Amino acid sequence: MDDRERRIIKQHARTSALLGVDFVPAYSRGAAVEPDSPEPVPVAVPEPRANMVERVAEAPARVAAPRPVARPNTPRDRAGTQSQLDALRAKYVADAPHKKFVTNFQNIVFGEGDPCARLCFVGEAPGEDEDLSGRPFVGRAGQLLDKMIVAMGLRREDVYICNVLKTRPPGNRTPTQDEVAACKPYLLEQLSIVMPDAVVTLGLSATHALLDSTEAMARLRSKWWSMQDSRGRAVPVMPTYHPSFILRSYTPENRAKAWEDLKMTLEFLGLPVPARTG
Repeated sequence: MDDRERRIIKQHARTSALLGVDFVPAYSRGAAVEPDSPEPVPVAVPEPRANMVERVAEAPARVAAPRPVARPNTPRDRAGTQSQLDALRAKYVADAPHKKFVTNFQNIVFGEGDPCARLCFVGEAPGEDEDLSGRPFVGRAGQLLDKMIVAMGLRREDVYICNVLKTRPPGNRTPTQDEVAACKPYLLEQLSIVMPDAVVTLGLSATHALLDSTEAMARLRSKWWSMQDSRGRAVPVMPTYHPSFILRSYTPENRAKAWEDLKMTLEFLGLPVPARTG
């Protein structure tokens, strides 16, 4: 093997490492690989240095230096924006993407709040209470979310609240990939109309849906990521625990972690951070 070949192989190994490939098959030079040949011997390739790159297939785009995205210089027309949301809801009803999967819902739970909100909370799907009322986050988890919003120094009517799915999955189970794929375009259009400065995703299912990620919440939360709405506008995303998870594991540690995420959101939006009381 000459120097040129060595340089090519070395460069290939570096490129593979940057793309998250941690092995390359080793073959003897010039030998054909027969169908019944033994498995290739993996050759270790050093991982890239920590924080050098994100694994392409596993991690969404980070927001390196988060700052509020550009908003119109003039005050937005809330009535006009709400009309756009109403039209999108009508389109959703007509398209009925939820009919592509089995669901015995009572009401479509589209979303509510300030149509021009700077902050949007996105959950995974309506539960039983939401299905009966037609409103997002009104059950026990919703009551805790209300307390979280108040702890931030805000009111429910100051933010916009919605879910990835607009109808209740059978048995309140976690949405499937097919269900998310059918409903996600309407969520992205919803966010493009509201134009929030930041989105807080509640729980792993909503976080995975918006960030196209399969990472654990422990790695995703307390960091800023980026998603694109239906019009290609980059929106900063802060993942945090779903209120129902906090209720199931109501420990000082989990409550402190959720508050840390909300505090970072307030700081990002340039809003005052109240002292945490519980």
